Amino acid sequence: MAVTRARLVITVLVALSFQSLEGVAAAGTAGRPTVKRRQQVHSILKRLNKPPMASIQSPDGNIIDCVDILKQPAFNHPLLKHHTTKLSYYPRGIHDDSNIPIQPIFQTWHQNGKCPENTIPIRRTMEKDVLRASSVRRYGKKRPMSIRNLISVNSDKLDLTSGHQHAVAYAQQDVYYGTNTSINLWQPTVERALGFSLTQFWVLAGSFSSKDLNSIEAGWQVFPELYGDNNTRLFIYWTRDAYQATGCYNLGCSGFIQTNNKIAIGGSISPVSIYGGSQHDINILVRKEPNDGNWWLQVGHEVLGYWPSAIFTHLAHNASLVMWGGEVYSELETSETSTQMGSGHFPEEGLDSSNNPKSPSAVYLATERPNCYNVSNGINSDWGTYIYYRGPGKNPNCP
Repeated sequence: MAVTRARLVITVLVALSFQSLEGVAAAGTAGRPTVKRRQQVHSILKRLNKPPMASIQSPDGNIIDCVDILKQPAFNHPLLKHHTTKLSYYPRGIHDDSNIPIQPIFQTWHQNGKCPENTIPIRRTMEKDVLRASSVRRYGKKRPMSIRNLISVNSDKLDLTSGHQHAVAYAQQDVYYGTNTSINLWQPTVERALGFSLTQFWVLAGSFSSKDLNSIEAGWQVFPELYGDNNTRLFIYWTRDAYQATGCYNLGCSGFIQTNNKIAIGGSISPVSIYGGSQHDINILVRKEPNDGNWWLQVGHEVLGYWPSAIFTHLAHNASLVMWGGEVYSELETSETSTQMGSGHFPEEGLDSSNNPKSPSAVYLATERPNCYNVSNGINSDWGTYIYYRGPGKNPNCP
């Protein structure tokens, strides 16, 4: 019988002795948006949609623009005006040294073409995308209060907040320089348009209390409000001020520099796992490169690009907490929503500055409502230490 449990296999990059490295509401009201609102939307579209050298119509309805690599949104960032882009650098990865088979990543738009060299694929933002957002001003950004109490970086416990539900594992006893994650791909049911379901990792430093939390995030998500459909999509996120003003999803703001012409961040991923049938994974690695201090992102065998260390404060040096797992959000009470959360398990080990395996000092588990979305762990000879996280939401035992 086919294996049906989702897998989230993780390697942590740690260093024990390594020193320093470098509102306006959108169309949420009835009727057509006002002239002022449309002007705001068009201003966002002008900023996000760069002139393409080629465009590809994806079968999922998206348009993928092939944008000159030197004209991508990243270079709008004031700290990157004179940044020297590393276009051909390949960071030292760890996927090839693991025993976990790596599946190639396939995105829906690949059926209809590819972007030429020296361009990057960017999912075109449409007017309807921005108008779906609860706030034009906050389009493509996380709600600050939604995860304000999600973590307490400088404590020895995880403080979870209401509204969003999580089933996660985390480590915060060492100094970290990245993580390697193998995640089962699923397409969970998201009950309402404003809800989402995702599986991701967080690489963090700083604190919410002083609003200087730095975060690098990547994984897959089903997010109808952001994308307009229920497809499973690759996503990234970053912030340097606890999600207040900086950072956003994917390439929706300046910051992440993409160097790859094959993978569209925010693009649909296929195929996904089938319960009782075939299983499909996505491997994601992020690591802080000792030579340049930048945080490089690798998906499968493809190096996508990097977050320059210059855009961060605490993460300009290292991370102090790494977290992995699932999160769901619904405007309904947890006991009333049927939004599903993916499930997974992972072994934890890490790398020091010489890429030698290291285990975190401790890995903790956290979930708000275990009868709705639960997380558990164990040990076996194949995977080492692992967790399973999953949940249907609404069920007879969910309070």
